[in-house]
Parts: sequence; C-alpha cells; structure tokens
Amino acid sequence: MPRLLGATGALLLMAGVLACAPTTTRDDPSHKIDHIVVLYQENHSFDNLYGGWGEVGGQHVNGLSDATPARTTQLAQDGSPLECFYQDDVNLTSPSPLPTTCTDSAHPARHGVPATPQPVHSAFANKPWRIDDVIAATATTCATSGVPDDDVRTGTGAPGGCTHDLVHRFYQEQYQIDGGKQDHYVTGSDAAGLTMGHYDTTRLPIYTYLHSGDAPTYVIADSFFQGAFGGSFLNHQVLIAAQAPVFPGADRSGRTTGCASGTADCDLHSAVDAGGMPTSYPYYTPPAGTVKDQQLTEAADSSGHCASSFPEAVAAPAGTLCGDYAVNTIQPFTQPYAPDTPVGARLPLLHSPNIGDELSAHGVSWAWYSGGWDNAAGNNGHDATHPLGAGWTAGPTGTTAGTCPATAVKNAVFPYCPDRLFQFHHQPLSYFANFADDTPSRVQHLKDEQQFVQDIARPGGLPAVSFVKPIGAENEHPGYASEPNGNSRLVELIKAIEHGPDAPRTMVIVTYDEFGGQWDHVSPPGTPDNPGPHDAFGPGTRIPALIIWPGLRSGVDHTQHDTTSILATIEHRFGLPPLRGPDGQPTRDAYVADLFTALR
Repeated sequence: MPRLLGATGALLLMAGVLACAPTTTRDDPSHKIDHIVVLYQENHSFDNLYGGWGEVGGQHVNGLSDATPARTTQLAQDGSPLECFYQDDVNLTSPSPLPTTCTDSAHPARHGVPATPQPVHSAFANKPWRIDDVIAATATTCATSGVPDDDVRTGTGAPGGCTHDLVHRFYQEQYQIDGGKQDHYVTGSDAAGLTMGHYDTTRLPIYTYLHSGDAPTYVIADSFFQGAFGGSFLNHQVLIAAQAPVFPGADRSGRTTGCASGTADCDLHSAVDAGGMPTSYPYYTPPAGTVKDQQLTEAADSSGHCASSFPEAVAAPAGTLCGDYAVNTIQPFTQPYAPDTPVGARLPLLHSPNIGDELSAHGVSWAWYSGGWDNAAGNNGHDATHPLGAGWTAGPTGTTAGTCPATAVKNAVFPYCPDRLFQFHHQPLSYFANFADDTPSRVQHLKDEQQFVQDIARPGGLPAVSFVKPIGAENEHPGYASEPNGNSRLVELIKAIEHGPDAPRTMVIVTYDEFGGQWDHVSPPGTPDNPGPHDAFGPGTRIPALIIWPGLRSGVDHTQHDTTSILATIEHRFGLPPLRGPDGQPTRDAYVADLFTALR
C-alpha cells in the first residue's frame, strides 16, 4: 500500500526532524573543500552491494547481519509468507539449470505474464541469498550485441556475471516497501526472487580498493536513501531539482493509441488498483479494474484528487499521488532522445528551478559529465552550439552529413549518434529549457565523460561542482551492465581524481540513483519506524553512499540522508539558497542533513 503522504507534492515533515541546516562557518572543515564531485552509479540497494561491508574505522556498518526475520521474510499478495522464490532469470530457474530444493504449491506464480499460475519449483528459500554463489563475476551471462538482453544463458554470452533486470518504478516501489515493513519486494516485482539477491561485498572492486594500502580515507553513509520512489528518470530529476517534473496540459482522454502514431490522443497517465499497483507480475494479480503502468502518475481532477482518466479503473487508495507528474521514464523534448519517439510522448521543456541554474546565478563553476554524451548530442563541431567534443567518435566532424556507426542506437540520424547503451533519461538537465539543444548553456555545462578525464588531470581543471554519469555499459545497471565491470570503472574514476592535482581539496560523493528493484531491510524516512524529512515522492529504498576526502577520518556516518542531501551539501558549501517548488516553498533539500556530517 502507498504511504499516507497526501495527494500533492507539498512537503510533509514529521515532528522533530532537522530544520534547515546552518550555513558552514570558516572554522568548519568543509571550507577546505573547493571541489565536489558526484559519481552517480545505477540501480543497487545498500544491502544488495554493501550489506557485507562489516566495519570502517572500528565502527559497525548497518548491513545484512542486522536484518531481522520480519524484514527478510517476503509475503505473498494475500499476506502469507512465501515458501520459496520463483525465479525468471534464465540462469536461476529450476529444475534446470538449478536443481529443485523447494516446492511451493500454496503460492503459485505466473511463468510469464499473462499465464496460468503454476506451483513454484525453486532452489531459493524465502531469505536473502548471494548472487556470486550462483552467477560468478566471470560467468558468461552478458549480452554480446551491445543491446540489453535479459536471457543470456551462461556459456553463451560475454563474461561479467550479468543478471536479469528488475522493475523499479514509482507505484511498485511503494507497494514493495509496504509502509516500511520491507516485505513485498518479491511480490511487487517482475523479477520475483532476484530482488532478494545480494553480492559478496568483499569481492567488489570498490571494497578491495578501499581496503588496499594506497586507499584514500573515506566514510560510508549507511542511512542514505534514494530521493524518490521508483526509477532512474525521477531520481535524476530529484538529484538536480528536488522535485518531480510536471507535464503541463497532459492528455487525459483515456486513449493511448495515439502515442505510437504521434497523434493528439496520447494519455500517459497510470491507473492503480485498490492495492496501489498499476500492473500484474508473477506473484501479483490486480483484484479488479483497469490498470495502467505508464510515464505519469494517475490523473487528478481540478481539485487535485485522484480521478483516473481510464474507464473501469477503480478508486485509488488513500494516499496515492495523482496529477500530471512525470515519475517513470519519459523522453526529453529536444535532442538527444530515443529515435522515433513522437512529440506526444516527450516531456515538454521544463522551466522549474534546478541546481545548475542556481550555481550559474551565483557564479559557481559546474558541469554535468556523461559517458557517450558528445556522440548522442551531435557534438561534432558542425556549429557553435555543437562544438567538437572530447568524446566524439561517431563519424566526420564539422558537418551534419554522414552515417551513424553500427554501435549507435537503431534509427539514429547523424550527427545524433547515441551508443546503444546510452540512456537518454540519465541526462536530467537536458529536459530543461535552459539546457535544451542549441543553447549556449548546454555547451558550457553539459559535457562528455572524456572531458572530465581531461579536466581531472589539469591543475585547476575541475569546476567547483561536477556530476559524473558513466555510460550504460559502465554504470552497474542490472540487465545491460556487468556489476563487477561497472564497479571497476567506478574505481578507475576515483583513482583518477585522487591522483589528480586538485585531489587535496576535492570531496568525492559516490552513490547510486536508486535501488534497481532490490530489497533492503531498513525502512525509509516517512514510515512509522523511521521519521524524517519526506514528501509524496519519497524517499525510497536505502542505497549505497561513500564520501571520500583526504581530510576525513575513515568511519561510518549513521546520519539520515537522501539524494537531496547532495543538493544541501552543494548549497551549504557555496552559499546557495534551497531550491523551491511550484508553490514557492522550499523543497526537501532545505530540511535534510548535508553530507558534511561525515566531516564532523
């Protein structure tokens, strides 16, 4: 069920939480930091990656050993405990390739949707399990074509230990969290039992590096939550704007046939059932009524109350967020966007506040660096707003004539030649009017990861604030990226920063955009067991976070944070006011703790 947070995006603070954090003073060690670098990875919960971290500086990290049976036991739709887990990853199924060790006839699952539910034959009991024991880092389970593929049987693909992708969407995660009980992750997922998998933390390249002789000092934040429920699109927006975008004048005709053809009828709203779910999964069947799992929240009437635009939809449960909020993956209005996306399915340009505009207004240098950006944005030097970028590799320079290489996404039109694993919705600032295609601000601030590598190496080359987003193959995203390979790229970036001339005055923040559909045992803020700053958009599941800076004493920060704490950190260091929502009120970054708590 969704949390009872109200039907608008207004901030609803619980009693006793932190007020706006004070501006730092000259005695505060944060003034020894001139550069903040945010390395923003993909799709893992804290327990999934860091649950076995153990201790840092003699301090205990809240991980898998702290999870009680009440939080690990996953419940079926009817509320009874599952006996074992259905798996649909081709390398996890039973009786082949894994032997059946458990049969659950009381909780049948759809083996493919739609299908008749069948008893579950499984090698996985109802508890967390270790992925490395079944799919090793060297397992040849990764796609070889450069295109996401969830069905690569071991022995037929490339090495890297890739797994199936898992659903990670706005309404589904609220159902999975179940009011902070953390017991519906399996039932609310298309990947079912994979949600309870976790990695051997001690085998991760980042763990090995930070426990090596030349490792930098670091703090692990074990109470850091993704800023919003759901997936990458919304959490990238929260990272730079602390709010969900609104689709002005969104179609609510109840017809969706126009989306494919580009005609006016293109209703992108969702519709949830009485349990708050917008679709069906192996373990979940909507009890009644129309459901739709789409880009926007369920529609609302003129007073803001839920009023689905689809015939035969049931009344949404109390506390469901409704309106014209874009919460699931939607394409930007201007290039780069997925080829052939019609206008009606692209989010109109945004004019709301964001951290980029605020930094620029206060004279603070900054950049968003993204892997594959120059190829995707057509930066081949053909005009002043598409200068030749450090990352351009897609063909001739200085012209709009040419053909995109075979590595580009299908139907790409030169000079916009995004790699097949370039993720358009991971570029949050390109959704804003000030950074749209053909704008000078885009040239100044949106850059390729290859430019970041060059800027690290030059004395004074780093801007005051850097956001770094690796390309799909290197961002650790399940389904299309290898976890160990992406984690190794993360270590490479950290080492490059630490060996650069600006390292002594650079604080690195490592975190992930969201949970990737994976379970964690800690209740997020705003649930009964964990009061704290929250609103109708989140926070959601706990995610990994590290703070690296030479002035730190290695240890554990138990302070409650979420993605908007990154905004608060930037704002407090450089004297910026908090962002504001459409009602003019401060957004959540005004109320959360900043990450300088790791220094104190």
